Amino acid sequence: MEQIDYNGLKVLVMGLGLHGGGAATARFLAERGAEITCTDLRDEAELEPSLKELADLDIHYVLGTHRKKDFDSADMIVKNPAVPTTSPWIAGRKNIETDISLFLKSSSAPLLALTGSKGKSTAVSALYHILKNQYPGTKLGGNITVSPLSFIHDLKPDSPVILELSSWQLADLRGRGILHPRICGITNLMHDHQNRYESFEDYEADKTVILEKLGSEDYSIFPDDSFGERWAGISGGNSLFVKNSVPENKNFRGAYLDDTGRGWFISTGKTDGEKEQLLPEKLMVPGEPFRINSLFASLMARLWGCNSDTILNSISNYSGVPYRMEMFLEFGGIKYYDDTTATIPDACAAAVKAMDRPVILIAGGTDKKLDYAPFDEAAAIPKRIIMLKGSATETWIPRLRSASVEVDGPYDSMEAAVKAAQSFAKPGDAILLSPGATSFGMFQHEFRRGDAFKSSCRKLTEG
Repeated sequence: MEQIDYNGLKVLVMGLGLHGGGAATARFLAERGAEITCTDLRDEAELEPSLKELADLDIHYVLGTHRKKDFDSADMIVKNPAVPTTSPWIAGRKNIETDISLFLKSSSAPLLALTGSKGKSTAVSALYHILKNQYPGTKLGGNITVSPLSFIHDLKPDSPVILELSSWQLADLRGRGILHPRICGITNLMHDHQNRYESFEDYEADKTVILEKLGSEDYSIFPDDSFGERWAGISGGNSLFVKNSVPENKNFRGAYLDDTGRGWFISTGKTDGEKEQLLPEKLMVPGEPFRINSLFASLMARLWGCNSDTILNSISNYSGVPYRMEMFLEFGGIKYYDDTTATIPDACAAAVKAMDRPVILIAGGTDKKLDYAPFDEAAAIPKRIIMLKGSATETWIPRLRSASVEVDGPYDSMEAAVKAAQSFAKPGDAILLSPGATSFGMFQHEFRRGDAFKSSCRKLTEG
């Protein structure tokens, strides 16, 4: 852990944003005596929530533009993870930090870290739900829209910190030697963010930064697939696996689901040896993806020291994460699910397959240069697919119609899409927002899209 004197340091926060990271960074540094300038291409009206949060601090703002002189005069630049290091504003500069790197330099709290293409937010939230029962000082931050700098004041030396880390956040930590989780995991790897990466291999390489500093006393957890086998080969920690079926390998070590969906932990490396139950047969959210993510969390908690009874009891009443297969409304015999964070076709397909009742799907949005073939197998499941407008939708609709799938739209408002979905729904059905595409174009970000969906559903049912 580095002790840094921020007093009088000229810091440029690049990307104030709306998810808390920029605001938490500005407050953390300002309270330590740094001279802060925040710059963002968005204007004051768009950034109003973040500006209000910082209203009590003496901070200079440059909004609606970036100025070279601000970057040139800064002693330190703290960038938003969404800003690539190739950006002409910061390319080649050596004084770049992020809120995650500042936290890791300033805290000695024990870490558990998780990444993956999908499921990581559900898994870390489940892990937090379990750990806080046995370790009340547990904190959760990172990509889940809570900056760890926002709770750094509250940490005690033995407070476990759970970090959800995106590929972009991990890329910013490459080779720096400051990320050392005692337990880490990668939930899965799917084609995502290919509009940002030159290749899938580059994307995978950023994910594996989470393994850089693992030692012989640390643990790494992977899916039981070809990716997991490869990652175990480069991990310096003790590797365990999560499997969605009973393992045939008698030396399997990790956690698995049996035929009833219950989850079991094997620590001995012998499937015919002693095992502990971690998941019950019944969980509060349907579908195998949720069950697998809960099993990741339960295994991490068990390795941390939680007993299996605590894990089993905690995970039994875990209801999931907002915006991720969130059943937020039931009206007229119809259940409404918000899965707005399903921004790739694989995640959309998994959501549709997870439903335990007939479903009307709302999907579509902006393209990330993804292949929509992974949804083909699930395309016939929904009673109807309602499409939101966007560049991904323009590619996706012809593919769906060529497979004789019933499609409506595209619609240029969420309210119109929800109204269309309701016209096809009957008691016993579900209306599911699981877009399979990013939100930009119609919405500022995926959470605004989810909020618009929930608001439209409530408005139209109450009316």
